[in-house]
Amino acid sequence: MKIPVPLLVLSAGLILLAGCGKKSDAPSSGAASTTPSTVKIGYLVKQPEEPWFQFEWKGATAASKQYGFELVKLGVPDGEKVMTAIDSLVAGGAQGFVICTPDVRLGPAIVARAKLKGLKVITVDDQFVSADGKFMTDVPYLGMSASKIGAAQGQALYAEMTRRQWPVSETAVCAITFEELDTARERTDGSINALKAAGFPADRIFKAPQKTTDVPGSLDAANILLTQHPEVKRWLVLGMNDTAVLGAIRATEGRGFTAENVIGVGINGTDCIDELRKASPTGFYGSMLVSAPQEGFKTSELLYHWIKDGVAPPLDTRTTGILITRENFEAVLKKEGILE
Repeated sequence: MKIPVPLLVLSAGLILLAGCGKKSDAPSSGAASTTPSTVKIGYLVKQPEEPWFQFEWKGATAASKQYGFELVKLGVPDGEKVMTAIDSLVAGGAQGFVICTPDVRLGPAIVARAKLKGLKVITVDDQFVSADGKFMTDVPYLGMSASKIGAAQGQALYAEMTRRQWPVSETAVCAITFEELDTARERTDGSINALKAAGFPADRIFKAPQKTTDVPGSLDAANILLTQHPEVKRWLVLGMNDTAVLGAIRATEGRGFTAENVIGVGINGTDCIDELRKASPTGFYGSMLVSAPQEGFKTSELLYHWIKDGVAPPLDTRTTGILITRENFEAVLKKEGILE
């Protein structure tokens, strides 16, 4: 039986249309859907047990509720887990992620993997570093101004020392350092430079390098310095974050120093809450608060609009801090949403 020519043409056309439809439905290799109704974002942090990152996650969660996207929170303490997390996000349908990397030198590898998988990436807190040791300024970054926050720390230390009328001849600076990390070095250098600019003698500022970026590492570094300078009667303590300063405070306490002859100022304002709540004051005087919830919210918000609306975020966004002490930390942290 012969089939009329018009019917053959119609059938061929329907087959071609069906083939085109199937081809357009197939996802491209490595790329996730960017349909607004299915926006999914990862938030990767290097130390998920730390209060700072928990509060960043809290801010990111608030953003996910406000904008209606799905948030995946992952801890990535080493490079292998970073790469595994990226693959997991792709498999789960995510379109991008925010990350505080466990090692800034992983930046090129993270960016390459993200591009291969079709993911957008924003860095938070610690900026990626390229193979030549320079910051990767082509990757969106949000974090505190390390040098400015450090300068504010140094100014706060000098102001409190002046208020207490401490003799400079009896006072010295214990600067807990971790110069392998650019952000840490910028903070402590900023603090030291501010102290010098205020008139504190450079030859009474002593660096104590920590081998690990935790309380034990800081405590060990401070103990070595305290042993080397038994003549010092009063100490100003600075470091890249609250943890660095807290370890040094524990070391001074072990040598018989108290809140009367030690002034420590940290950075972050989230890892020192229990310290500031202690019934009796310690040498930990205060901290330069940078809002972790706001950083979590803002980075997630920027990434959401990048995915949904195609609006690329600024390449460099900086935050600043305010001094919190035993007298004002409750009110400030409640306002920031860190405390209920």
